[in-house]
Amino acid sequence: MIDIERISFEDARRLAQEYAMVLPIEQSEVWSNYQATIPGREPWGVLAISKDKVLLAILSCIAYHTHGYTYLRSLHGPVWVSQPTKETEAAVLQELQKFIRATDKSVVFIRLGAWYDTVAQPVLSTIPYDSTVVVPLEGTSDEILAQMRKRGRYDVRKALRESPAECADETQQAIQSFDEYYQVMVDTAHRDGFTPASKNTYHDMLTTLGTEHCRLYAGRINGEISNWCIITINDNRAVYYYGCMRTDMRKLRAPDKLFFFIFNDLAQQGIRSIDLMGIGSDNYPALNTLNQFKTKFTEEITAVAPDRDVPVQSVMYRTLQILKNAKNLLKK
Repeated sequence: MIDIERISFEDARRLAQEYAMVLPIEQSEVWSNYQATIPGREPWGVLAISKDKVLLAILSCIAYHTHGYTYLRSLHGPVWVSQPTKETEAAVLQELQKFIRATDKSVVFIRLGAWYDTVAQPVLSTIPYDSTVVVPLEGTSDEILAQMRKRGRYDVRKALRESPAECADETQQAIQSFDEYYQVMVDTAHRDGFTPASKNTYHDMLTTLGTEHCRLYAGRINGEISNWCIITINDNRAVYYYGCMRTDMRKLRAPDKLFFFIFNDLAQQGIRSIDLMGIGSDNYPALNTLNQFKTKFTEEITAVAPDRDVPVQSVMYRTLQILKNAKNLLKK
């Protein structure tokens, strides 16, 4: 029998320790507090899912209030004690549907990581992925370099020899003023055809999560920012969240130099790995443009559960699907 109960973040930490689970930062209390500062979002709660009194998974959910309806998101959740079978995941998601329907009638669906599509459906929005690159950071600088693909080792060595970029942890400078950093993001967005988040989105992430959980690393050429990255940290694991690069400095090999600097700086602090968060695959080719850069830093590709939607109010969710399909047709 599958049981679902609300628990505190303190309980979640205790269970994670007991079952030797690594909790992503998005499943932590500090992340929940950060999300509470964003308009239209609020922490919904943490759930423990068990079968016959043995823990199966933990998930923390954020409620998103948007376009007149509410959905839950469990980013990088559920965190499973061990990877579930198709049958176990289906049973858990069905119980989760019932639990949410009984406890919060405003929720239309929950978006979470699901290995199978037995119960879950393709997301209405956002770009999911089922593959990522996790770079191991334990060891010396030479050992970190040695575990890369041949192309990665070549590019990093060439960058160390030729790139004029000077790399540093500039978290405190960015907290003081984000203006200079934001200009680089705007330039990147204009070049690559996307809309950047507001300046406050990046600045608030740094200030709310704090230096224990969030860092900004930057490269500078002749004193001007060439590129920067925001990294999150939790439970001795890091995640590459945002990054950008000035167009007029793209050929100066600053990204390879900055990433190698980040790898070594985090390793010296006892961080065991960094997740470069998402590459393209046969199932999700939209992110294929990221593959060439990210995959050179390690030989291994890591499979992850892609984001999927689990309907809670089936009729309303179907209405949202119809509206999405109609909108897509109008774009053609």
